[in-house]
Amino acid sequence: MSSAAPRRPRPVVLCILDGWGWRDETADNAIAQADTPNWDRFLKTYPHALLHTSGLQVGLPDGQMGNSEVGHMNLGAGRVVMQ
Repeated sequence: MSSAAPRRPRPVVLCILDGWGWRDETADNAIAQADTPNWDRFLKTYPHALLHTSGLQVGLPDGQMGNSEVGHMNLGAGRVVMQ
């Protein structure tokens, strides 16, 4: 039998930046060209993930761009909701 106290869960933050996208290219990429010291530090320091927000991944036809409503419905459902 272990005498160690149970581990307390660590907090988790779900931060949705509506309107921010991800693209490796920096040309014509305002976010990549902007001075974002806090955002840069968050990406270097904390675990993070990217979500697919278009096409089949959010219940839209292949290649169709998503929008806020589609993204929020899928996040809340925990599964792909066909549109």
